Order: sequence, then C-alpha cells, then structure tokens
Amino acid sequence: NPLSSTGTTTSYTVYMGKDKHENEHLIKYGHPEDVWFHVDDLSSAHVYLRMKPGMTLDDIPEDLLIDCAALVKANSIQGCKKSAVYVVYTRWKNLKKTAQMVDGQVGYHRPQNVRRIKVEKHTERVKRLNKTKIERHETVETLCKSQQDRLDEIQRQKKQHFKQQQKIKQQQKLQEQHEKELRSYDRLFQDPNQMTAVSEQQATADASAAEAYEDDFF
Repeated sequence: NPLSSTGTTTSYTVYMGKDKHENEHLIKYGHPEDVWFHVDDLSSAHVYLRMKPGMTLDDIPEDLLIDCAALVKANSIQGCKKSAVYVVYTRWKNLKKTAQMVDGQVGYHRPQNVRRIKVEKHTERVKRLNKTKIERHETVETLCKSQQDRLDEIQRQKKQHFKQQQKIKQQQKLQEQHEKELRSYDRLFQDPNQMTAVSEQQATADASAAEAYEDDFF
C-alpha cells in the first residue's frame, strides 16, 4: 500500500505491507533504492521508503525519516502502546532471507549497515500520511516486472556511463598526445642551443662536401 510523504520539499513514496504475505512480496521484489523500516525487537508492519536514484541513507531528510519511523510504530501492536520505541532501518539490498525463516522474518547481510533511531508517538503525522494511502493489490508478476524493469534501467545507465567515461578518457589521451607533439615542435625551433648545433652541423657538412669536390676536381 503506497503512501506519499510530503513533509519535505520533494515528494516520496512509502510502501507498507498489509499482512505477512505482502511483507514477503516487498522483501522479495524491492527496488535497489528502497529502504526498509521496522520496530526493533517487536512485531510491526514493514515500511519501505523509495529513495530517489543516487541517494544514500545520509541523504534522507530528517522529517522523512521520522515519517517512516512513526508509521512502523503506529502499525505495531505492542509498539503503538508505548510512548517511544526504537526503529531499525537499512537498504533493501541488505536484507537477507533464508528458507528457515518464517514469513515476514529477515536477517541482514551486513549488520553493521543497519541504523537505529528512537521515535515517539506522532499521531497527527501518521494521520497525515494515512490520508495519502492508496490500496493496491498488485500481483507477483507485476511486482517482479517492476523490479526487473528497474534493474534493466540501472544496467543501461551503467553501460551509458561507462561509454561516456571511455570517450572522455580517449579525448584526454588524444589531447595529451597533441600537446606533447606541440611541445616537441616548439623545443626544436625555439631552443637557441639546439638551433646553433644544427647550424654548425650543417656548416661542417657543407665544408666537408666542398673539400671533397675540390680534391676530386684536382
């Protein structure tokens, strides 16, 4: 179920699983830009923030971070009764799912990349977010295609970036070669010592040739 967070100057989409089955779908078919939120050590909804391409966890605005944390707290049977709870969040790609885990359960590939924040009750904030909620019942095929389309797009962008970098490197190489040739040309015609040496060598060669001619003549 997507919601919109407009607490910042930029609008973001936030996804929340309705039950453990939807949570499993979100775990499996997330996008590389997704960030997962969950109440620490308590059962709660799984909330995903879809960041803008190129963003990192450090780029998430504080107000947006509180939006997501407040949502998981409000959608935790135990957490919603507490004045404050801790919420963990990490990149979707850091989530680890094994065959032994039950629905909705996850681990982490790199636990050190999981962050933890404390959030209090934000009733008005949650009400504002819930007003933007849209109920969607997307099929597994739709979610899978959405994920694959995004991965394909990222791959195309990487290839395009690589080609651009190669083109820039080639242009720089040609420019360096051209400048090197110009420097060699300038030294050849601007170095007085070298010009003198060349003149002396030519004069010696001319004199030797004249002497040889005279010897032959006489």
